Amino acid sequence: MIRVVLLEDEDLVRGGIRMILEAGGTIEVVADRGDGDEAVALVRKHQPDIVLTDIRMPNVDGLEVTRRVRALPSPPSIIVLTTFDLDEYVFAALQAGAAGFLLKDTPPRELARGVEIVADGEAILAPTVTRRMLNRFATSAGPKQLDARAKLELLTTREREVALAVATGASNAAIARSLFMSEATVKVHVSRTISKLDLDNRTQIAILAHQAGAM
Repeated sequence: MIRVVLLEDEDLVRGGIRMILEAGGTIEVVADRGDGDEAVALVRKHQPDIVLTDIRMPNVDGLEVTRRVRALPSPPSIIVLTTFDLDEYVFAALQAGAAGFLLKDTPPRELARGVEIVADGEAILAPTVTRRMLNRFATSAGPKQLDARAKLELLTTREREVALAVATGASNAAIARSLFMSEATVKVHVSRTISKLDLDNRTQIAILAHQAGAM
């Protein structure tokens, strides 16, 4: 079972998301709250695999939840929920270590599938919405662009190819097919890239690639 802590300030929406996630029998919502102020305590108590958090909440928002939870030892992955596909808070949360984001109007099966994908070590990187969001912010990256380019130069040619493929939103299986390597090898390259560049997850690989202007 994939263990999830759910944070959403609208009671009706929170209840609906819980029902959707638990309907398939592979996800258990171990705790849910209407704000992020208890996020750290809930993670310590329940040891979830995923924290699914609304990005905009009245007291402690999803961005602060991401910062606090990612600062914990061996933190769970974080998915942020938003009504807006170009929300600046979402981009900041991704930079802070969130594994990805989902829109609140995501079809039920895709919502549950998104949680399963992140639990499997991948990321929510929709090839259209996420790329549009990253491109918007990467164009104003300024001095960060040179730093991002320098970091990409630390990678081997093969690692860089995989990193750029990750930035398109491709899954490990799709990357393996396009680069003619095994899926296990792709996972090794992704792990090495995250470690070598001191990143939190593959979403930050995508952000870095866009900031470098490599996409």
